[in-house]
Amino acid sequence: MSDLSPLTDELVAFLEGGRSLTVASRDAALRPTLAKAVAACVAADRSSITVLLPRSQSLQLLRDVAASGQIAAVFSQPGSHRTVQLKGNDAREVAASVEDRLQLERQRGQLVEELTAFGYPVAMLEAFLDCRADDLAAIRFTPQAAYNQTPGPKAGTRLGEA
Repeated sequence: MSDLSPLTDELVAFLEGGRSLTVASRDAALRPTLAKAVAACVAADRSSITVLLPRSQSLQLLRDVAASGQIAAVFSQPGSHRTVQLKGNDAREVAASVEDRLQLERQRGQLVEELTAFGYPVAMLEAFLDCRADDLAAIRFTPQAAYNQTPGPKAGTRLGEA
């Protein structure tokens, strides 16, 4: 884990803090696929990250991850536009745990709370971020690289660079 060893407490808190989350991969012809994820969970030993997403809305992405192992996960805090991108090359689908489902509910609540401050209706946000337990997919990966993607002069730099 080149620039992520170890994941700091602050970064873990950010990643698990109810962020707007998009996950991307690619097919064999290098065509990108992406899906909206609903939560992320950092392993207790901080060696991996699991992103949670609605399976029914992510079928092509799941196929591409299974075929390539490639993943990029973008975490963005709407209120500040702080954005972090993590990349991995060993992504694989795993079974979602009970803890993952609890994190999903907690993080979804945090994101809904943040976005209602901008005037978005709660019902709309809850529908947009809904993911039934029987539709939940989980992708686990080892972060190999992390980038600051917050708009501004440091966008695109590796985390930790000046």
